[in-house]
Amino acid sequence: MKVSRFLSGGREGWAVRDSATGLWHGCTEDDASYPGSVDAHISSGSDALARAAEAMLRRPALDLDAVQSLPPVAQPPKIICVGLNYTDHSAESGFEQPAYPTLFSRFNTSVIAHGQPLVHPALSPTFDYEGELAVIIGKPGKGIARADALDHILGYSIFNDGSVREYQFKTPQWMMGKNFDGTGAFGPCLVTADELPPGARGLKLETRLNGVTVQSANTKDMVFDVESLIVTISEVMTLEAGDVIVAGTPAGIGHAREPKLYMQPGDLCEVEIEGIGLLSNRVQRADLV
Repeated sequence: MKVSRFLSGGREGWAVRDSATGLWHGCTEDDASYPGSVDAHISSGSDALARAAEAMLRRPALDLDAVQSLPPVAQPPKIICVGLNYTDHSAESGFEQPAYPTLFSRFNTSVIAHGQPLVHPALSPTFDYEGELAVIIGKPGKGIARADALDHILGYSIFNDGSVREYQFKTPQWMMGKNFDGTGAFGPCLVTADELPPGARGLKLETRLNGVTVQSANTKDMVFDVESLIVTISEVMTLEAGDVIVAGTPAGIGHAREPKLYMQPGDLCEVEIEGIGLLSNRVQRADLV
């Protein structure tokens, strides 16, 4: 099942893709048959979302190109990002491959949707791309066993972990460079876990800047797979329904190139993951957003 949130006429709505026809069906919150928000159904469990999706499929077909996309989850309780999760990326970044996941937080103020502008910060020209798999938690838990980890996943999406390198490396902690407003793109939709291989393994991931491929990898090459990340994180904190784990980027980042290849205003950055879709965003100067 593929689910897409959107804004139309100032009203929030969502739609479900009919796998037989490829058409999207849904409605906005002012419709009498609106079943409630995606976030509310995620909090109630995957069965609740599936029932609401069945109702949405009976609504009229929609043209998603005619509405404004919204992030697949409106208010994730937590966005937990994974650094250095591909050996080739660790090497190009000058880091020894860590034996324990490198984790940091993103906040909702940094997140934009598919089709919205990535905000090029006025404070630094070092704005870099990072195409990544996003894991969306559907079932809360703490101390989750590896054998049970996949049961806690609602679905997957795509993330572009836009990073302001100058600020990222001002200190050993990466939070500042990862949380400029409007620098993290999330979308275009939520794909439920049953549509993809277990743990989203074996999916091609590709990032393109102005049509040129700059990152090309496969999710099977992650050092810490999805199950390992869920186990490790849940040892320390409760994973809640709607939490997002951004699972790391492969080699090819602009900061590791000579000359450096940072995103500039006007650039188009696309991240595509097999079976999930295409996340596309144009870069725009902060003062024009």
